[in-house]
Amino acid sequence: MKYLDLKAVNAPYVHAADEVLQSGWYLRGERTRRFEQHYADYIGTRHCVGCGNGLDALTLILRAYKEMGVLNDDDEVIVPANTYIASILAVTENRLEPVLVEPDIDTLQMDDTLVEQAITRRTKAVMIVHLYGRCAYTDRIGDLCRSYGLKLIEDNAQAHGCLYAQTRRHTGSLGHAAAHSFYPTKNLGAFGDAGAVTTDDDELAALMRAMGNYGSARHYVFDHLGRNSRIDELQAAILDAKLPNLDAANRHRKELAAIYMNKVEHPDITIPRCDRDSVYHIFPVLCPRRDELRSYLQEHGVETEVHYPIPPHRQRCYDCWNNRSLPVTERIHREELSLPCNPAMTTDEAELVAELLNNFPR
Repeated sequence: MKYLDLKAVNAPYVHAADEVLQSGWYLRGERTRRFEQHYADYIGTRHCVGCGNGLDALTLILRAYKEMGVLNDDDEVIVPANTYIASILAVTENRLEPVLVEPDIDTLQMDDTLVEQAITRRTKAVMIVHLYGRCAYTDRIGDLCRSYGLKLIEDNAQAHGCLYAQTRRHTGSLGHAAAHSFYPTKNLGAFGDAGAVTTDDDELAALMRAMGNYGSARHYVFDHLGRNSRIDELQAAILDAKLPNLDAANRHRKELAAIYMNKVEHPDITIPRCDRDSVYHIFPVLCPRRDELRSYLQEHGVETEVHYPIPPHRQRCYDCWNNRSLPVTERIHREELSLPCNPAMTTDEAELVAELLNNFPR
């Protein structure tokens, strides 16, 4: 059993790629405009600005805020310690200072009780990451951002279609701006790299669109030091074809997840708490014998993944943090194992995985 069979997931959408190839128009065309409008409508924001990938989306948000004078070099951005490294790379690339906040071990999301004590006079933004397809936003975080005048930035790379339970609003519309990745493995995945930013801020959207086009809003006129980061027509067409089926695919993920949550009972396997609006991009379990469990499942024909084996603060590229102690984050990265949970998988296969987990030797 594959962890994710992309060939099966993508087979119904190959026609969209063929249509673009036959059109002879591959960048900044009608398909891009159509997808941006449809995705903005879906998320619930005024603007969607396509870009090259999820890291670029995060980087462009911060870069645009610097261009607007909202952020300046060495300002602090609060980020979760338990995240994929792209969240932090975007901060340091913009010469800003990440402030790492530990997660809640029960939810694996940033612990909102620790955020306020991390705020200093240099803090200008909070970046929440909807990791694993779970909503990281809380009323406490929103209230703190309003009280301290902080920008709230969402990393929505793993949570397409996720809702915030209290308001029934999609993640990606809860803060001032949100970054989205459409990497092929995502719930809404392209056939290659692609990303987008959603926001209600007219000035921010216009600036990001220019900055992702070499800094140009008018042909051959460059008002900003920009970069080349644009979604292409091929990816936009594929994403637009997939978007109407996103909610149905997420419902299937929830069915598979429910099997795991209801059937798995093993003293060494912990399923972190999750609300009903998660879209289960990743289904994580914690196990002190993670490597043994992974080998056991592999021996029985079940592929798994680890998200992620080394936390950001222990990576060589951030060697200044290597001696920092973040015990909750370190436990997650030491024990986390991702079970298969995707639209190409059947409920019978999920039942089989649950049975194998229950039979894992004690």
